[in-house]
Amino acid sequence: MDIKEIQNLIKFVAKSGASEVKLEMDDIKITIKTGSEDKEPTYFQQMPMQGQMQQAMPQQQLPAVGQEAPKAATGESQDAASDESSKYITVKSPIIGTFYRKPSPDKDVFVEVGDTIKTGDVLCVIEAMKLFNEIESEVSGKIVKVLVDDSSPVEFDQPLFLVDPS
Repeated sequence: MDIKEIQNLIKFVAKSGASEVKLEMDDIKITIKTGSEDKEPTYFQQMPMQGQMQQAMPQQQLPAVGQEAPKAATGESQDAASDESSKYITVKSPIIGTFYRKPSPDKDVFVEVGDTIKTGDVLCVIEAMKLFNEIESEVSGKIVKVLVDDSSPVEFDQPLFLVDPS
């Protein structure tokens, strides 16, 4: 077993959420421990944090009884932004996984903002359970915006790209 295989094993154990893994082969014994054993796996710890982050987001205050709601320019700008984005088609994630813009770290990204795409072009890959799934475009048009950072986790039906179909 070489150092690269050991590093990959450590990464795999860390992502799996296991607290301890023992591997015994003819000439080598490896024990990998991650954190304390009384902790829940990582994927259980992340779920409550997402709820906490949503609660921590600022909420719009309602006016008190008898007071008029202030008419700010933000309402008008939100309407303009929603009208502007409504002419675009949103490409969404068909699966849960990790979003990658490149086929491998040493390659160029699949698409950039401003690129013209057609139906069937590969836009990105999403890694799920050690499988890399190519996400193909279902529309033709021009990439307007990339909505997700490279190597970020994505949820099912999460917007990934905005495409101008015209």
